[in-house]
Amino acid sequence: MQVQMQNAEELTPERISEFLKGSRELEFAGQSRAEIYEWTGGTLVAQEYHQAGQATAGADPGVLGQSDGTESAADHAADSSVYGDGKSPGASVEPAALRGEVYRGGCAAAGRSGPCPRAAERASHAADSGTGVRGVRQAGVCGAGRDLGIHLYNLRQSASYRRVAAVFEGTRPSGVSIAERRRPNPEGRPGFLRVDTVHQGDWEGAKGVYHINAVDTVTQWQVVGCASKISERFLLPVLEAMLHQFPFRILGFHSDNGSEFINHKVAELLEKLRAEFTKSRACRSQDNALVEGKNGAVIRKHIGYGHIGGEHAEALQKFYTAHLNPYLNYHRPCGFATLSFDGRGKRKRRYRAEDYATPYEKLKSLPKAEQWLKPGIGFERLDSLAARMSDTECARKLSAAKSQLLRRCKSESPIPPRFL
Repeated sequence: MQVQMQNAEELTPERISEFLKGSRELEFAGQSRAEIYEWTGGTLVAQEYHQAGQATAGADPGVLGQSDGTESAADHAADSSVYGDGKSPGASVEPAALRGEVYRGGCAAAGRSGPCPRAAERASHAADSGTGVRGVRQAGVCGAGRDLGIHLYNLRQSASYRRVAAVFEGTRPSGVSIAERRRPNPEGRPGFLRVDTVHQGDWEGAKGVYHINAVDTVTQWQVVGCASKISERFLLPVLEAMLHQFPFRILGFHSDNGSEFINHKVAELLEKLRAEFTKSRACRSQDNALVEGKNGAVIRKHIGYGHIGGEHAEALQKFYTAHLNPYLNYHRPCGFATLSFDGRGKRKRRYRAEDYATPYEKLKSLPKAEQWLKPGIGFERLDSLAARMSDTECARKLSAAKSQLLRRCKSESPIPPRFL
């Protein structure tokens, strides 16, 4: 006689208990494995086995094992715990064990090494061994017993485990505490410098010199230096000599995020001067736009782009100190924009004829300019330096010295330089 189970998913826990008590002497057999698992999965999902309490969870596998006659209650308990979504083990599914939940309240394998959950589940197995089904099955799946089930490392070798249970954390960038990331605010005071480096190119693997460019934000007072390399050993002496050439006190130092300036040695140097140290913000190219413009308008215009070997750094440094820097600050006019706002509040920069002046003239025009000068430096001394020669005479001497220097430095360049 064949009996077909129907509407088993509508059974209440009380009726399930009555069915188990009244059918102990009956034997049941399923027709096919696929039908058995389909009926088993539908019943477990309908009964919400994965959320049931311990008493109900023990009754559900009992009625399943007694109804299909092919598996024990322990197997149904294991399958219902692992395959809590109601799908058959033969289907392409991801067991709950791969999500770190082999059993409710059981082994959480994800993110833990093999010996750790094995020791925990061995203790759980010993405590639950008297209850039968649950403790034995946990021991097999979680690896507490070598002879009872799946090894934890075999589980971790599967692609499903790595895709679901593995946790990947992106690289956390370490913040650099040197310098403050903001735009400097000089408030009309001289002494807030914008600093940048310009590389003179490589040639056949040989590094060229590095030009160090420093420009004051308010007066556009500019000092250029040169170093053979930008490491601390070569850069710090040049930087100290450059800061010494400014006639006013250094109140601020702003650079990009390059490591040639963002380091502890430069920070210690600026701390001795009691100058604030700031660096450019991300995606704000205008933070250091002043010195970037001077790189092209001054250094590239006078020195060019051809390779100059590092052995000529000292000669270039002397040329900058004796000729280029005095010319830039006492004899070369710069444009100082007049800001205005239109009806929509948009800011406009206008360069009128009267807005052009040398950095020294701009410095003298500041209110109470004497208070910003370094001790021992007065405008009488600066006036004598400015009046030593005319603008045209200074430009001619600069051109002659530059031609002689570049002829010696670039004589081995692949493209011979053009001289004035």
